Amino acid sequence: MNLANKLTIARIFLVPVFMIVLLNKMPYGIHLAAAIFTIAAITDTLDGYIARSRNQITKFGKFMDPLADKLLVTAALVSLVQMGRLSAWVVVVIISREYIISILRAIAASEGIVIAASWWGKSKTLAQIIAIIAILIDNYPFSLINFPFSTIALWVAVALTIISGIDYVYLNRHVFKQ
Repeated sequence: MNLANKLTIARIFLVPVFMIVLLNKMPYGIHLAAAIFTIAAITDTLDGYIARSRNQITKFGKFMDPLADKLLVTAALVSLVQMGRLSAWVVVVIISREYIISILRAIAASEGIVIAASWWGKSKTLAQIIAIIAILIDNYPFSLINFPFSTIALWVAVALTIISGIDYVYLNRHVFKQ
């Protein structure tokens, strides 16, 4: 197993660790959870870079990397709803988009078509990660100047989620016609 795939697996194992730390109300737990989430998010960038730079792209990585991303983001979003820091409708929009694109990719894969990540999809993921971290750390340091960065970041993430979903479906609409 190559390094990129090991990082993907590490990200998956960090998901329950993140949730346990976040939801157990331990001292500084939210800060530690934010750090764990950030480390896990960084592994997403690293594993892709390492796989491409070393020419070690695998079927396992193509399948597990997006799954690991979805697990991490979904765990964070659901936890934030449980904590009362995020509205459930936001999570439904984001998760719905992920299901739709996953189904689209599965249909395409059954036809031998690979749907690569787009710029919109990568931007969506980055925006979601930034919004989640901002919400986890209570908008710090922007809260010191009363600037609603976390709210703006969340709206950007929701907008990019919708735009990227429409983009994927539109550009790959031929998959549904087969």
